[in-house]
Amino acid sequence: MINQPGWIGDDTLDPKRSLLSEVHNGTLAERVSVPRRNLVPKPASLSFEEAACLPTAWLTAYRMLFVKAQLAPGSTVLIQGAGGGVSTASIALGKAAGLRVWVTARTGKKAKSALALGAEQVFESGARLPERVDAVIDNVGQATWSHSLKSLKPGGSIVTCGATSGPNPPSDLNRVFFLQLQVLGSTMGTRNELKRLLSLLDTTGLRPPDRLGDSIGGRGGWHEPSSQR
Repeated sequence: MINQPGWIGDDTLDPKRSLLSEVHNGTLAERVSVPRRNLVPKPASLSFEEAACLPTAWLTAYRMLFVKAQLAPGSTVLIQGAGGGVSTASIALGKAAGLRVWVTARTGKKAKSALALGAEQVFESGARLPERVDAVIDNVGQATWSHSLKSLKPGGSIVTCGATSGPNPPSDLNRVFFLQLQVLGSTMGTRNELKRLLSLLDTTGLRPPDRLGDSIGGRGGWHEPSSQR
């Protein structure tokens, strides 16, 4: 993330922030010159390939789980979709932090991968859950929004960082205000959050997998869909 010169505060709140390739060239270059404030030292314990996974998908997931939703060990989180970069990072990070991680998936193959990453249970998309959750991580948008809201406990939070299926879901405001649900937007993360993410990986030994399934093991089940009230 590139901030405007002189920006002070949360990097993600800069209205003129940009990314490499969005305004500035350099994403596919062998070497790129960036401001010193954008750099964070790579821990010796991480390979360059592992470290390269962190500033986008893994940092986004970290901020959603622990900064926006403020989840603590023992909390239950539902992650909508098992296959994307943010979702898979959320599964692994949630497991490492002691969360109960539930995931939705559209195929058995994706469900198996989610379990291998550390999900406790995986459900068919739209399935009714055994109980409501403390928070939902949703980057799908329109296709999953109603299910996400219905899956929350009173006072629970839905954190969104994308809308791959569409940006205009039904709002269901009666449910939002009556159950005092929180709808939280999240984008990327700050330099300090990246440093905390690096510290978490360094102390727990968690690493981005070479491919789905090459991560911490998980036990759980694959559940067929049922209606969610």
